Amino acid sequence: MDSVLLIVQRVLNAFELGSRYGLWRVLVLSVAVLTIAMSHSAAADLGVAKNFFAADLAAVVEEAGGMPPSAVVRAGDGRVLGYAFSTREVSGSVGYSGRPLDIVAAVTPEGIIAGATIAAHEEPILVIGIPREALAAYVANFRGFDVNASAAARATGGSAGPPIVAGASVTSTVIRDAILRSARAVLRVRSAQADPSAKPRLDRETLRRLSWPMLVAEGAVRRLVLTRGEAARLTGVPDSEADKTFIELWLALAAPPAIGESLVDQRVFERELARLGPDDNLVLIGGTGLYSLMGTEWRRSGVFDRIEIVQGATTVRFAAADYTHVNALRAPGAPELREIGLFRVAHSTGFDPTEPFRLDLTLVRDPPGLDPPPIVSLEYRVPERYLIRSADQTAAGAAPKLSPAAGSAEARALELVPMQAPLWQDIWWARRFEIALLCLMLAALGAILVFQKAVASRVKFYHRLRTVYLAITFVFLGLVANAQLSVVNVVTFIQAFLSGFRWELFLLDPMVFILWSFVAASMLFWGRGVFCGWLCPFGAIQELLNIFARRFGVPQFNIPFGLHERLWMVKYVIFLVILAVSLNSIMAAFGLAEIEPFKTAITLKFMRDWPFVAYAVGLLVVGLVVERFFCRYLCPLGAAIAIPARLRMFDWLRRYRECGFECQVCARHCTVQAIHPLGQINPNECIHCLQCQAIYFDKRICLHLLRGAERRARQKSSRAAKQAAGLLRP
Repeated sequence: MDSVLLIVQRVLNAFELGSRYGLWRVLVLSVAVLTIAMSHSAAADLGVAKNFFAADLAAVVEEAGGMPPSAVVRAGDGRVLGYAFSTREVSGSVGYSGRPLDIVAAVTPEGIIAGATIAAHEEPILVIGIPREALAAYVANFRGFDVNASAAARATGGSAGPPIVAGASVTSTVIRDAILRSARAVLRVRSAQADPSAKPRLDRETLRRLSWPMLVAEGAVRRLVLTRGEAARLTGVPDSEADKTFIELWLALAAPPAIGESLVDQRVFERELARLGPDDNLVLIGGTGLYSLMGTEWRRSGVFDRIEIVQGATTVRFAAADYTHVNALRAPGAPELREIGLFRVAHSTGFDPTEPFRLDLTLVRDPPGLDPPPIVSLEYRVPERYLIRSADQTAAGAAPKLSPAAGSAEARALELVPMQAPLWQDIWWARRFEIALLCLMLAALGAILVFQKAVASRVKFYHRLRTVYLAITFVFLGLVANAQLSVVNVVTFIQAFLSGFRWELFLLDPMVFILWSFVAASMLFWGRGVFCGWLCPFGAIQELLNIFARRFGVPQFNIPFGLHERLWMVKYVIFLVILAVSLNSIMAAFGLAEIEPFKTAITLKFMRDWPFVAYAVGLLVVGLVVERFFCRYLCPLGAAIAIPARLRMFDWLRRYRECGFECQVCARHCTVQAIHPLGQINPNECIHCLQCQAIYFDKRICLHLLRGAERRARQKSSRAAKQAAGLLRP
C-alpha cells in the first residue's frame, strides 16, 4: 500500500511540474513514473525461501504478515525453521543508483541467515561490468552469517560476511547492510511474538534525535545535585561554602539509539555499539563540580572505586576496559561537564535495562573520613517510550504519539530515522585515507590552475609536473580508488531528480562524490577541461601512452581540421541518445554506456569478456597515433560536461595577436586539436592541459617571443655599431 501511495504522489508531482514548466515535461516524467511503478508493482516471492531449507523437503512458507512483513517457514511437522523476508519490504533497501534493490532471505530463530538470493536490482556497475553470477554468489554466501554477533565478535572469530565483489565495493556494502538490518528487525519482532509473555525489551531499532531539555523532561537523563553543605553533613568534614555545588551527577541508559546517539558523537556511539553483544548495554555517566566521580585510583587498580550500578541483588562495578572517555555531550542545550564516560555493561552481569536501577556514588574524602564512606544514590528507570512490550510488537518501529500540545520542534526532534548510522558515513570513515589523498590532489590541481602562469612559464617543470600528475591520476584514482567518473553517473543523477532525489545515495561513493563536486565547481571557472585534462584515469593513460609512443618514434596521424570539426559532434549525439533512452529504460541506457571503455580498462582492470577487452585495447592502440582519440570523438561523458561548462565565468588562456594568423605552433601541439586554424580556442573541446600556455611562454618555440628576441637582438647590434662608429655615446 505504501508503494502505491508513493507512486500516486510521484504522478501528482509530475503534473504539478508540468503545469509550471510545460506539457512535454509531464510526458517525460510520466515515463519515469511508469518505470518506477512497474518496479514497485511486483512484490518479491518469499516462496523461494523454502529452498534455503533443503534438508526438509516438506518445508512450507506461510503468507507474509506483521510489521515489518515476514513469512514463517515451517517444517513438515510444524516446527518453525525460520522467517523469510524481503529487504525491500522490511527496510526499503535501495542501491547506489537510487533504484530498488531487493534481496529475499531467511533467518533462523537463532539468528543465523539460512539463505539469501537476489530478487531485483538495477545497479549500474552490476548491469554493465560485474557478471550476475558474481552478485548471486556474493548474496548466497551470506548463508551462516550470525546477525546477533557484535562486530567485535565477528572480527575476532565469527563470520564477517562474504568478501565484497571486486569492482563493486559500494554495492556490496549496501547489500550487506540491507540483509543485516532487515534480518535483525524481523528476528526481534518474531522472537517476541513467539513468546507473548516475554518481558519487555529495549527499543534498539528507532532513533529520535532529541535535544537535552527533551531528554531531561522525559526522564531519559536523570540528575542529582549535591551541595557542599550536604556533603559536609554526610562526611563530617565542615565546609564554609555550603551553598556551592559539591557534585552535579548525570545518568542515562545509552543503549537505545534515541538516547545514546542524541548524547554523544555518532562515530563514538557506532564504535561502542560494535563492541557490544546483542544483549549488552551501555550507560552514560557524567558529572561536574568540586568532587570527581571517577577519581584517580582506577588508573592504578583498573577498577572504578567510586561508582557502581545497583539493581536488586545485582551490583555492577566498572573496570577500565569497560570505559570510554567522551569529550563533550552533543545534544543541543547540553551542559558542559567536567567528566563524561560511556560504560559497557555485559549481559552476563545479570543487569536488566528494563527494570529500575540506581547509580551509587561513594564519597571518598582526603584525608579519609568515615569508614565505610557515605554513599549517595541516583535512581533511574528508562522511560516507557523506550520499551517494546508484547502488546505492541507489531508497532516496533512506529513513531511515538505526540500529545496535542507537542510543538513543531518536538515533532521534528522525534522524526524517526534508521537505527543504524547512515551507511555513507561508515563508507567515508573507512576510506578516509583515500579521501585525504584525493583532497590533496584536488588542492594541488587548484593551485596549478590558479597559478598557471607560474607553472606554464617554467616549461620543463610543467611537462614533468603534468606527467607525474597524470600518472598519479591513472594509478591512484583509476587502479586503486576506482574513481573513474562515467556518463552512468550523469544518467543516475538525472534519474534521481525524476524519481525522488536523495543525497545519501550519491554519498555512498565518497571518491566519486568529491570528484563530481570539484568538477562542478571547476566548470564555473575553467570549463569542462579540468576533469578531462587532469582527473580522468582513462584520459590519463591515453596521453601517457601517446607520450611514450612519440618518444619511440611512432608516427602521428593528423586529422584534417575540417573533418575533425565534424567528428566533434559524434560524442554529443552519443550522449543525447543515452539520455533519451534512459527516460524509457535505464537498463538499456546503461547498456549503451558501454561505448565508454572505463569499466573494462579502469574498474575491472581488463578482467572481462574478450570483446570488451578488445574494444578498450583498440581505443588505446588508436590513441598511440591519434592522441586522445576517444576523448575527441566518442566520449559521452566529455559531451555531458561540455554542455553546462559553457557557463564558465573566466577565460584564463592567454593568446598573442600572431596566434592563428601567422603561427600554428599551438594548434599543431594541442592535445585534442581544440585550437581553430584562425587561432581561437574552442572551450567545448579544450581540456585545459596548459600545453598552449607552455608554448606561450617558451622562448624557443613561440613566434611572438622569437620575434621579440630578434628585434631586441637587432636593436642591441645596431646600438653597438653606432657606438663603434662614434655616433652614439656608450
